[in-house]
Amino acid sequence: MDYLNIGRVANAHGIKGFLKILPTTDDKTRFELLKSVLVEDQKGLDTTYKIEQIKYSNQFVLLKLEGVNSMDDALLMKRGIVKIPRDQALPLEEDENYICDLIGLQVYESEGALLGPLIDVLHTGRTDVYVIDNGSKNGILLPARKEWVLKVNIEENKMIVSIPEGLLD
Repeated sequence: MDYLNIGRVANAHGIKGFLKILPTTDDKTRFELLKSVLVEDQKGLDTTYKIEQIKYSNQFVLLKLEGVNSMDDALLMKRGIVKIPRDQALPLEEDENYICDLIGLQVYESEGALLGPLIDVLHTGRTDVYVIDNGSKNGILLPARKEWVLKVNIEENKMIVSIPEGLLD
C-alpha cells in the first residue's frame, strides 16, 4: 500500500502520552477526518494506532493515540513519521502535489541544464522552499513560487525551474 507523510513527531506533550506533531499538510485540521494513523519509528518500523483525541497548540497538532499512555511512551516515538494510506489523502487542487511525490524529482533549469534532485521541502510559513541537491554544501534553496517553478511532471520525474537572478551567487 502507498502511504503519504502528514506529519513528524516533534516531541511528547504532557504526561498523558500526547504526541506533539508538526504537520506536513496544508490543512492541519485534516487529522480530524482520520480514525487511525501509521507511525514509522526511527528504525523504520511501522505501527498503526487508533486516534483517541486531537488538540491544537500553535502550529502543532497534539495527538493522543491508543496505547500511548505516558510521557515515556510518547518520547519513544520522537522523530517518528506520521503517515496515512494515499486513498485517505485530501484531494489536490490544480497545480498542487503531495510533497512525497516531489521528493526525488530531477530538477532542470528552463534552458535544459540538470540542477539535481529535489531532496527536501522546507515549510517556512508563507512560501515553501525546495532544496535541490546540486552537489554544493547547502544545495540550492528555491522558493516554491509559480514564477520560478515552471512545470512539475510527476510521471516523467521532472521539474523545470527558472532560477531567480542572484540566487546562485
